[in-house]
Amino acid sequence: MLAFLIHNKTWREPEERMTLTVLVPEEEGLMALAGLSGVGPVLYNPAGRMPEQAAYAQVMVVPPLHANRLVAAMREMPRLRLVQTLSAGVDQWEGRLPAGVLLSNARGAHGGATAEWAVTVLLAIFRRIPRWVADQEEHAWRPRMTETLDGKRVLILGAGDLGASLRARLEPFGAVVTMAARTPRPGVHGIAELPRLLAGHDVVVVMVPYNTETHHLVDKDFLSRMPDGAVLVNAARGPVVDTGALLDELNAERLRAALDVTDPEPLPAGHPLWDAPGLLITPHIGGNTAGNAERAWAVAARQIAAFAAGRRPPNAVGR
Repeated sequence: MLAFLIHNKTWREPEERMTLTVLVPEEEGLMALAGLSGVGPVLYNPAGRMPEQAAYAQVMVVPPLHANRLVAAMREMPRLRLVQTLSAGVDQWEGRLPAGVLLSNARGAHGGATAEWAVTVLLAIFRRIPRWVADQEEHAWRPRMTETLDGKRVLILGAGDLGASLRARLEPFGAVVTMAARTPRPGVHGIAELPRLLAGHDVVVVMVPYNTETHHLVDKDFLSRMPDGAVLVNAARGPVVDTGALLDELNAERLRAALDVTDPEPLPAGHPLWDAPGLLITPHIGGNTAGNAERAWAVAARQIAAFAAGRRPPNAVGR
């Protein structure tokens, strides 16, 4: 029988357990997992002490915040075998979990909303929506010619759920889409081809996972290969883009950009990005839409159901 010490109390695991204990960080998780056979969800506070059931929990669902605290807690959970995120990004968890613990993400939950954000900012830039908003505030009627998304050549970096969702939304506007990813395949160019591809596109949308390979993928050389007037859109993670290199291009008014993520993040008051010309910033809200929690928990429930049935979760990360 396992004896486990949590916040100064000793919890003894029952002799027979018929359910898979899953720690969930919010009440939505209790409802989302309630109908799964053989699964017993237990609520925990990500910012507080772990419940006694952590002694024998095999699955832990983690929110985007409190990563350091939760990784430390995982090291005190001897039965833990799966960590399930509620986001597609896993950069704060990869390489930090205890040995033998599988990581699974919420791929498929936020792709549509993030793609919608990317289309929104591109339309705002090309149709000069910020300018019209400023004119409205001044009560000024100033007609101008604008650009259009129709016919724009768009290079999407990342051919997973986000990239595919964006392509499906761009093409009806008449945009000509090229896909690129780490692994080349039919219809998808490899990252190694970027030096050749960049010059031929009006827009580059970054939707790659963040890791050591993609850190500062968008650097000075990358940006210099984009044509004058091109637009960079970052829907990945802030450090995928070299902030200093991007600022140089924006301040020279050679490139334009839209960022939902920044480096640093949150962007502090007074940072030069706030006043950079040709830049549209949103505070990491690409996937933050009505229903996002329900979508994330629906994906998480499918992963946990597969694990409970003895299968590898479809969204498992890595080997």
